[in-house]
Amino acid sequence: MKKIEINNFIISNNAPVCLIAGPCVLENRDHAINMAEMIFKICEEVNINFIFKSSFDKANRSSANSERGIGLEKSLEIFNEIKDFFKCPILTDVHNENQCEIISQSDIIDIIQIPAFLSRQTDLLKVAGKTRKIINVKKGQFLSPHDMPNIIEKISQTNNDKIMLTERGVSFGYNNLVSDFRSIEVMKSFDCPVIYDATHSVQEPGVLGNRSGGKREFIPALSKAAVAVGIAGLFIETHDDPDNAPSDGPNMIDIKNLKPLLLKLIEIDNITKSY
Repeated sequence: MKKIEINNFIISNNAPVCLIAGPCVLENRDHAINMAEMIFKICEEVNINFIFKSSFDKANRSSANSERGIGLEKSLEIFNEIKDFFKCPILTDVHNENQCEIISQSDIIDIIQIPAFLSRQTDLLKVAGKTRKIINVKKGQFLSPHDMPNIIEKISQTNNDKIMLTERGVSFGYNNLVSDFRSIEVMKSFDCPVIYDATHSVQEPGVLGNRSGGKREFIPALSKAAVAVGIAGLFIETHDDPDNAPSDGPNMIDIKNLKPLLLKLIEIDNITKSY
């Protein structure tokens, strides 16, 4: 089973589950650092490895009038501060080849994430692979897990085998997603660490007309199920005021609920991986 080393820990389907967490989008410096500090302290208390995640641009918002983010240049400065303060790896998503090339010029970003809608974009995958950074590919809502070897191959052709795959639900009719946990087992067979995105699996794409909805109350149940199957990491977007967050608020967990959930998930992970 493939192991990816990052900072002082290992990401692997057989290693203790790690957490990828943060607000959906960077809003401003103070909010981002405050969120990173809260998550960092929680992770220290429960003893789980932590990767900070946030987006500098939400390029696939439902409406042309929706807030998108503060941009790559300002975000890199904030990510650098967070990395320096909390000594945690940083993950962010990209939408085009130019963003990959900019990110490749520094050590600020550790993991480049390919959004689900772009998971088959050959040029983007290859340029991302050439950065030599860890690549996390979110499986498209329109894809079968059996489609992922083709995506893995596109990145592997750049001589980069630091690849993670993320399950985030599959389209189930209009404006709805469903998680098929068989997908996790299928993707684990491709020898890549598998991440479960509990946040976007409860998303209801476009259900509110000019924005997406979601049912965050199902995040705990789905997270427990994914950890019970056995995964390398759990992706949970979190916020201190999700009802007023500029992006994906309905499917972000309130930060005050993160610690009790993690305690339960770690207990399940320990049992799962003891067999």
